[in-house]
Amino acid sequence: MAVQVIAKAKAAAWAIGLSLVTAVPVQADGLRHVMADAYRHSNLLEQNRYLLRIQDEGVAQAVAQLRPIISFVATMSRDVINNTSNASASLVLEYLVYDGGARRFGVEAAEETVLATREQLISLEQQVLLDAVTAYMNVWRDMQIVGVRERNVRVITQQLRAAQDRFEVGEDTRTDVAQAEAQLATARSQLAAAQGALDISRELFNLAVGRYPNGLSGPGSLPNVPRTEAAAQALARQEHPAIRALQHEVTAAELGIEQARAGVRPQIALEGRATEVFENTANPFAEGTSGTIGVTLTQPIYRGGQLLSLERQSRAQAAAIRSSLNQQVRLNLQAVGNAWAGMEIANAQIQAADQRIEAAELAFRGVQEEASLGARTTLDVLDAEQDVLDARISRIQAQTDLYLSCYQLLAASGLLTVEHLHLNVPEYDPAAYANLFSNAPSRVNSPQGQQLDSMLERIGRD
Repeated sequence: MAVQVIAKAKAAAWAIGLSLVTAVPVQADGLRHVMADAYRHSNLLEQNRYLLRIQDEGVAQAVAQLRPIISFVATMSRDVINNTSNASASLVLEYLVYDGGARRFGVEAAEETVLATREQLISLEQQVLLDAVTAYMNVWRDMQIVGVRERNVRVITQQLRAAQDRFEVGEDTRTDVAQAEAQLATARSQLAAAQGALDISRELFNLAVGRYPNGLSGPGSLPNVPRTEAAAQALARQEHPAIRALQHEVTAAELGIEQARAGVRPQIALEGRATEVFENTANPFAEGTSGTIGVTLTQPIYRGGQLLSLERQSRAQAAAIRSSLNQQVRLNLQAVGNAWAGMEIANAQIQAADQRIEAAELAFRGVQEEASLGARTTLDVLDAEQDVLDARISRIQAQTDLYLSCYQLLAASGLLTVEHLHLNVPEYDPAAYANLFSNAPSRVNSPQGQQLDSMLERIGRD
């Protein structure tokens, strides 16, 4: 009889296992696939790519300041008293020959700002990928917890039926049945809460990834992280994109100081003008042509303290960014410490949870056997089942925390990027747009300008 029961139990276990396998979609989401989708569908990344293009245009505008300005000027006037008309057409060339280096410093500052914005884009990429990991692990955790809760409801339902059967034959009291009913109601409530938490996690998944999960195949193996906390801290100090972005911002601010200093230096401007004059004294028109070339020297003497104020303002800006850089280093080191501690805690909790599950299951089987002999009550069995449930849920939570801590450590070290993780997704090239106008091309008869127009048209269609 016992052999038949065992055989039936094994057959039921195989059936449950096969049903779980067939329930998982063929294209169930893996963690790396979800991260790639989050990168591909992120509106935040797309928004900040456009913001980067704005800074790229700032470089083009700064480069344009180094070049001459050519203008066509046409004027016309009429003397209503003498009944005469005057008209002129001029071609004007203006070129600032020397300005103390202000424009050159402006170009270099704009370039540093672009480099800082590119690093900020990488920082945002890390956040997008970390959000995707968090969303994935939350859904995975909640799915596991729902499964455990469902199993708990089934087990307690069986315990309730057994208590009712024993009550009918006089082996249990009405109190035993009521305790099982109360425990079943609690289990159903906890199952409903777990299902609600899963629904919430699915919505957060949709926000982070751009779609709902298609069933999860599991997070896979743990990512490769720095071997020691010190190695992670070194990366956080030097290689983190937020650090590199602020370093470029400091350089741009220092160039801003030099640009402000150049404001007190003289400026030399060259102007050339070719003018065609049409004068109508009687009739017909009389014509005249003139051409002039001039050089203008401008030396600021007094502007009410404006120039010195601009320099002081630039110095304060640079000092503020340096302080921000120092603070970011501290924040990165704190993030590394938190993630490293989280990994150690999660590993210890997983080991403890494994031992707890083994002991709780052994105790549950023993209590069940003793209850069948009348040495234990129904409440004892329910309490033992609750211990098993709590142990399994703590194991699920600890495993989730371990994965999250590993990826948080990668983010704190500056390694949570598409490039470092080798995700199967086309990587965005932040320099492609800027390279089209590194020399500030004109829209007129310029191959680079035509390429830029084509890119802008594609962007507009997208």
